[in-house]
Amino acid sequence: MNLNVMIKPPLSLTKLTASSFITFHCKFSKTNMHSSFSARARARATATVQHVPELSPEEMDRVCEQTFQRYTSVSGLVNRKGKGVAIVWFRNDLRVLDNEALFRAWVSSEAILPVYCVDPTLFGTTHYFGLPKTGALRAQFIMECLTDLKRNLVKRGLDLLIQHGKPEEIIPSLAKAFKAHTVYAHKETCSEEVKVEKLVTRNLQEYVPPSTGGLGNEPRSTNATKLELIWGGTMYHIDDLPFDCENLPDVYTQFRKSVESKSRIRNCIRLPASLGPPPEVGEWGCVPQVTELGLQSEKISKGMKFMGGESAAIGRIHDYFWKKQDLLKVYKVTRNGMLGPDYSTKFSPWLASGSLSPRFIYEEVKRYEKERQSNDSTYWVLFELIWRDYFRFLSIKQGNLLFHAGGPRKVDINWSQDQTMFDAWRQGQTGYPLIDANMKELASTGFMSNRGRQIVCSFLVRDMGIDWRMGAEWFETCLLDYDPCSNYGNWTYGAGVGNDPREDRYFSIPKQAQNYDPEGEFVAYWLPELRALPREKRHSPGMMYLKPIVALKHGYTKKTGDSKMPSGSRRAKPEDNRRKGHGDRTY
Repeated sequence: MNLNVMIKPPLSLTKLTASSFITFHCKFSKTNMHSSFSARARARATATVQHVPELSPEEMDRVCEQTFQRYTSVSGLVNRKGKGVAIVWFRNDLRVLDNEALFRAWVSSEAILPVYCVDPTLFGTTHYFGLPKTGALRAQFIMECLTDLKRNLVKRGLDLLIQHGKPEEIIPSLAKAFKAHTVYAHKETCSEEVKVEKLVTRNLQEYVPPSTGGLGNEPRSTNATKLELIWGGTMYHIDDLPFDCENLPDVYTQFRKSVESKSRIRNCIRLPASLGPPPEVGEWGCVPQVTELGLQSEKISKGMKFMGGESAAIGRIHDYFWKKQDLLKVYKVTRNGMLGPDYSTKFSPWLASGSLSPRFIYEEVKRYEKERQSNDSTYWVLFELIWRDYFRFLSIKQGNLLFHAGGPRKVDINWSQDQTMFDAWRQGQTGYPLIDANMKELASTGFMSNRGRQIVCSFLVRDMGIDWRMGAEWFETCLLDYDPCSNYGNWTYGAGVGNDPREDRYFSIPKQAQNYDPEGEFVAYWLPELRALPREKRHSPGMMYLKPIVALKHGYTKKTGDSKMPSGSRRAKPEDNRRKGHGDRTY
């Protein structure tokens, strides 16, 4: 919720982050409070690398253990009466806290085998344009998540079996080797992931555990090892919605009002202090290095460095909600920032990897409201988590239309796929400092602000006329918070092909720069050649910078105070992007 869900300004929570690029348009407040925050943000941003979270390893361990203690039940849990072995197939749920698949496996068995498959498919190429599906920065983040998951499981009497290969081959093989009665995993919604679930189910049916009385080779027996898929990636549970996903409202506001009034948010799952024992495993395997995945290791030397893993996710919540006491209560005012780690929650990378449960964020917000204060900012974090939920449920309703050029509305647009133009955009060489700075931040850190995502999306599709799927696939490559629902949901909105009544939205670069980077601090940080210029010249450097690759379709001038609209244009008025009630997805 991209929490980023990728883009609604203020999302992102969650593959992009963790989202629509169109969102509630909110100018920064001119209050002393906001000015003070901006000054602190600029000061922090002068550091070469800003670590997220900003906690020492010792403090992060302490906060994590205290949190686990709060969610550990010493009484009241059902008795463990299960028999045999259950497998927990970790996917995009790389956490222990509030992991129902892990809890259900514990209840139903005598021993749990946690497994993660390093699937080569995830390191292949994107569907349409052959870009890397997972770039080096996200791969490194995921490996850090696995390292932390393994560590937290060991603390609770388990371990994590690391296997290299396709889940549809590995999981059934392990079920046979360990005579597992059930494989527990969290349900996914997009076609590639659902296809793997179906293949795992089919291959499991070829094996019957001896404990059921079968011979071990009876196909499609009702006693075959089961794949039990559990819903666990949203704040609102799919079974608690007031409608089926096929009848999901086409407008977010209708969805939000309905679930807020008619649905409840379930409590986080409590776990026992010990989840062991695991079955006897000869070699648990090691978390691979990025280079073992066929990628070149990249070192972050500038901007934000996110630390992967559940411990870091819990540490970030502590840092943002509790340690830096003024951040959550002013979130709605600052969330449209661009520079530094603290203008927004930054939860989205952990939401996308499943290292962080959205229900846990909800409970922490409610705890903050009870112990500190409740205001528009505390509500807005939840508002954006609902956006992230919406895109997940929408992916069920829309299916593969989410990935088609015409989007859910099946719009017929003759998009350009000019590779030279696209390369200039993705490399940050368009000649527009605000675009180039955002694209360089993305490539360097794996992150981009919600506001930045909206702007670069609008520029690519509105000003350059480039196929939005090229942009979506580049985000898929780069974003730490990539998830297919939020990423492609946001891009369809931004490209005007989503099921949104305000399909024609345009972001004027000069106006966005004036509102959100008025002194040019952000562009000067990522484009150091502009720092020597006067602040008022950094967004319009003329001959001091690259020549613009295209002319803006709707320019903005101080003289007119508005854009010049082409004759007969149906496009929305520039900057009239305020869709009432639209928020981002907690980036």
